[in-house]
Amino acid sequence: MLLFGFTFADLIGRAKKKWHIAIGMIAIAFMFFIVIWFESGASFKLKSQAIIPIMIIQLLLPMLIFYVEKSKKLQSELTVVNTQLVQQEERQRIARDLHDTLGHTLTMIKIKTELTSKLVDKDTMRVKDELNDILATTRTALKQVRELVSDLNFISLESELIHCKQHLQTADISININNNCPKLLLASVEETMLSLCLREATTNIIKHSQAKKCQIDINTINGILNITIVDDGVGLHIQGHGNGLSSMKERMNALLGTASIENLPTDGTIVTLTLPIQHYRLEQTT
Repeated sequence: MLLFGFTFADLIGRAKKKWHIAIGMIAIAFMFFIVIWFESGASFKLKSQAIIPIMIIQLLLPMLIFYVEKSKKLQSELTVVNTQLVQQEERQRIARDLHDTLGHTLTMIKIKTELTSKLVDKDTMRVKDELNDILATTRTALKQVRELVSDLNFISLESELIHCKQHLQTADISININNNCPKLLLASVEETMLSLCLREATTNIIKHSQAKKCQIDINTINGILNITIVDDGVGLHIQGHGNGLSSMKERMNALLGTASIENLPTDGTIVTLTLPIQHYRLEQTT
C-alpha cells in the first residue's frame, strides 16, 4: 500500500490539470480508508498510529510535485524570454552600428562619386583628388564591415528558412517556401541581416496575425533580391504598423535595401524585403 501510494502520488503530481490531481488525492484517501476498514473493521481502530502521517504525506505529495514541476516550467520559459530579449538587444545594436558607421561611409562614397562624375570633363586634378578620397573612404568601409562581421554571429538564409518553417508549423500555421535562387552568394552581413528580418516577420505572424497560412517567396529581378512573406491573418487594422517594421527598415536601409509591410486586399499582410545584388553572382553548380 505504501509503495503504491507514493508511486501513484508521484504520477498524479505530474498531471497538467488540477482536477486530475484532486481526483487522484481522493483516490489515495479512499485507498487508506478501505485498508483501515479491512484491518480494523467497523470500529476504525488503528493498529499503528504511523498510518495517519503517511496518509497526509501521500495526500500532500501530488500538490508539492505539481508546483515544483510548474516552477521548473516557468523558470524554463523565463530563460527563453531572457534569451530572446538579449538577442533582440543584440540585433538592435547591430542595426544601429550598421546605420551609424557603414551607412554614413557609403553615403559619403555616393556623394563623392556623383561629384566626380560632374567634374570628370572639367577639372582633371580635382577628379584625381576625389578618386583618392573615394578609395580611402572605401577602405574605411571595408574595415568597418570586417569589424562588424567579427562581432556578428553569422546566420545563413537557408538555415533561417528552416528555423522559421519549424516555428510556424509549431504554431499550427501551414508554410510554403518558394526559393528561386538557393545558390545566390551574399556577403555575410547581408545574409545575416536578411535572416534576422525574416525571423522578425515570421515572429510577428505567430504573435499577432492569427494566420493559418504563410507563403515565403525569394526571387531576383533586375539585380534586386526580393523576399516576400504573405499571411492570411487579421492584417494591420488592429495591430498597426509598429510590429517590428522599424527594426526591419533600419537593417535594410543600412544595407541600401528596403523593407515594407502592407495590407492585402483580402485579409492578411505582405512583408517585402528588397536588396540590390547586381555585384554578386550565382554559385556555379557542380
